[in-house]
Amino acid sequence: MILSDKTLTQMIESKELMCEPLTPESIQPASIDCTLGDHFLVVEDRDMHVIDLSSDIKYREITGKEITIPPHSFLLATTQEYIKLPNNITAFVEGRSSIGRIGLFIQNAGWVDPGFEGQITLELYNANSLPIRLEAGRRICQLVFCKMDQEAKNPYNGKYQGQTKSTGSRVMLDKEAK
Repeated sequence: MILSDKTLTQMIESKELMCEPLTPESIQPASIDCTLGDHFLVVEDRDMHVIDLSSDIKYREITGKEITIPPHSFLLATTQEYIKLPNNITAFVEGRSSIGRIGLFIQNAGWVDPGFEGQITLELYNANSLPIRLEAGRRICQLVFCKMDQEAKNPYNGKYQGQTKSTGSRVMLDKEAK
């Protein structure tokens, strides 16, 4: 079941769900809008000849109030919002339609597990033939929250728990990589 604005407001007020900072305008009929943070990571392709799922990936860190994504380029960004989900709520990360219409694809594997806490790292891809300039603080994506049929037996406690800022891939820590 997708949670309504009324339920989201009640859960935030009771501190059952955390999403901070939050303005009243952020709460939409069936989602919460999140804003772009000021921390970004770009794969440092000059220092690597291939991305390997078993090795550390090198990133160049950028901090600033705006960033321009060249055409057909990829980078990691973060939301300003820090969230904490209860063990019976999950969230989908969706790009805003207005952002998608300019050719910016927003992803985060699309999913936030119950029990997750942290800022959301976003994978941004400029599919346009022109650069796209983004400003920190602008609405960039939305979280759609769903109630599970019961609490998770094993809520999220993985390698991205508590992340702040943009966080690079930690795929090399996967169990099958050892």
